[in-house]
Amino acid sequence: MTTETAPSPNARPERKDDRLRLPDGTTLTALRGFVDARGTVAELYRENWPTGISPVQWSMTVTHAGVMRGVHVHRVHDDYLCVVQGRVCVGLCDLRPGSPTERHSVCIDLTGDELGALFIPHGVAHGFYAHEPSTYVLGTSHYYDPADELGCHWTDPGLALAWPFTSPSVSARDAALPGLEALLPAIGPWRAA
Repeated sequence: MTTETAPSPNARPERKDDRLRLPDGTTLTALRGFVDARGTVAELYRENWPTGISPVQWSMTVTHAGVMRGVHVHRVHDDYLCVVQGRVCVGLCDLRPGSPTERHSVCIDLTGDELGALFIPHGVAHGFYAHEPSTYVLGTSHYYDPADELGCHWTDPGLALAWPFTSPSVSARDAALPGLEALLPAIGPWRAA
């Protein structure tokens, strides 16, 4: 990470999703950090930034190398993901019927060295694979509700995700997730923002 001067309190982060084709409504925003001999200070979220979300809950995950979490999708809540340490591959697949990017899939790496915030709208399936020990924070637009935590198996070919691994460590719950076709009827139609 390069050393920067501290951003002004009202500085907006810079969008960095122009080079990637992300599912409709999904955004990747570069975050600015202040680095000195003591370490790094960075703002991850400000209410006045155009992030697409007003989080009501924040969670932190510390994960070991080789761990896969997901693939999950939500009918109601949106996610705001920031990897603060390590390197995480995020697989995304737009499952919203009628979306301009319906069934579009992409895998992107987020790192703690190049801070970024990924906004994931509901209806976009997502899985997180840690290339190395990693820590990330996740803001959500609604409080956690198990009824809104849907998923399908990460290997389902209908996701068309080019994962950079073949045999990750997964939870028993994620290993038992059904195929994509069983999940699709639960996903609501896309609505323009």
